[in-house]
Parts: sequence; structure tokens; C-alpha cells
Amino acid sequence: MKKYSSRFSRRRFLTVSSVGVAGVWVGYSDQASARALRELVAETQRPVRQAPLIPAPQTWSSNKITAAWLGHSTVLLNFYGLTILTDPVLMPRVGANTCLGTIGAKRFIAPALKPSQLPPIDLVILSHAHMDHLDFATLHALPGKPQAVMARAMDDLLTGTKLHDPKALGWGQRTRITTPHGDLEVRAFEVKHWGARWSYDKFRGYNGYVLAREGKQLIFGGDTAWIESFRGLRRHGPFEMAIMPIGAYQPWVCSHCTPEEAVRMANDAGARQFLPIHFKTFPFGREGSIEPLERLENAIEPQRIGWKDVGETFRCA
Repeated sequence: MKKYSSRFSRRRFLTVSSVGVAGVWVGYSDQASARALRELVAETQRPVRQAPLIPAPQTWSSNKITAAWLGHSTVLLNFYGLTILTDPVLMPRVGANTCLGTIGAKRFIAPALKPSQLPPIDLVILSHAHMDHLDFATLHALPGKPQAVMARAMDDLLTGTKLHDPKALGWGQRTRITTPHGDLEVRAFEVKHWGARWSYDKFRGYNGYVLAREGKQLIFGGDTAWIESFRGLRRHGPFEMAIMPIGAYQPWVCSHCTPEEAVRMANDAGARQFLPIHFKTFPFGREGSIEPLERLENAIEPQRIGWKDVGETFRCA
């Protein structure tokens, strides 16, 4: 009996010691996996703040161009009566979809509109397949019978979603979308990013887009690092606005532009207004949620910034 107790005590000692070492590693190690575990534990207790403003798309005029930032890269557009949603992500988390729900990053700020609060969507624009830009739960919940334009080699991901007749575009390609509310031309252009959703599907594409209707044009920059392709857009202008990412550049500046670079690309294209996205919503980037907007405000004329917070609405003059 004593021998058994001795073995049990040693086993328990080793178990407790291992747990202690693991706890120290998680608590103090600077390795990416340890940081990820710390962040996961911390964010389970963190509340999601409500969006400071709530758009009212039911009041928008169909004779104007109106846009509202719903969070991250999701923008709701009324383009002369045609309703467009970019990179729809409107759930509390983004990441891997499992039987237990979505496992991944938790929002800082709730979406300005839930899927049930959206008007019927005519068109969904998908820049690439990353989980923070393509969320299956959101796509299943969208109202209406939306068509879709996507980057190349994303067809298999959209099987079973509500997206109707998705059209894949490569750089330099264009398509015309016909809806009950009129037509829209969509042109894809090169950005500097990558399109893989997982480690094994690096063949997927990634795009920026020009949207054209009624003689007016908009730029949706998607997700990009600094690239000179925006300069080539200028000859096809003018552009009423450029919707541009400004966050997650630290330490990933090789695939995400800084605010100054985003302004430079919008200026190269000749965009009149600048609508910032891809910041403040999720815990991406070590620069935090405040720095991107501060740097943007120092890089561009204040009257050109279309919004500064989630839920704000911008109307073209």
C-alpha cells in the first residue's frame, strides 16, 4: 500500500510540476503560440462593445451614392439604388467553422447592423478567401438573393451559400451584373496580398475592384500592401471614393499597407474621398486600434476622410 501511495505521489508531483511549467510558459513566453493562448483566455472575458452609430439604410436615397461602415472590411453601399455589400463579416467571431461554433478572433466592436437588419442585397463583393473577409455564417444569413463577384478559384467555397451565380474575376477582367435595380460593371485589379484560406490552397486569387454605374466609379481596395497598380487606375477615373484598408500593418507590412501608403495609393488613383476600413474591429495588428486613424489623419486632408468610426454613414456630394 505504501509503495502504491509513493508512486501515486510522484506521478501527482510530476503532473502538478508539468502544469506549473506550462502555466509559466503560457504566461511569460513570447512565442506566438503562447501569446495566442494568452489572448484567447483574455478575450473570453472581454465584452464586445456596441457600435457607436447605427446606419439607417431604409432612409437612403436611390438617387445618390451612400456608404456605411459596418465594421472591419464590410461596407454597405447604395449605388444609385443598387445595394452592395463588401466582404461580409457580421458575426461575433471570425475563424474556423466547427460544430461548436466559430473558433477564432473575437470582435472589439459589434457590427453596426446585424444580417437581419440589412436591406435585400443585390451584390456581394468578395476580395479574397481569408476568414476575416469571407464568413460562411454571414453569407447564409444575408437577406435577398444576392449575386456575387469574387476572386478566381473561390467557387468551391461558395457552394451551399445564398450567393447566386457567383462570377470569378482575375486581374484586368470585368463583368456586368444585371439586377432588378439596374446594372453595374465590376473590374478587378491587382493588389498585393494572398488568397489562401488554409495552408494548402494558395492557388486562390485576391482582388481590388472598381465599381462603375451611372457614370460614377468607386474603388474597393480589398486587402493590400503597397503596390503601384493604383497608379494605373487614374487613366480610367475619376473616382468618387476609395474604400481602403489601413490596419494590421504591424508586423505584416508586407501584406497590409500603412495608413500613409493607403493614402498614397488612393491619391495615385485620383480618388476624391477616402473611406478607411480594416482597423478597430478585430485584434489584428500590434499597432492597436487607435494608431491607424491617428496616422491617417496626419496623412490626408480631414475633409476627405469619409468616416472615423464603425456605423458612420457617408454620402457623396
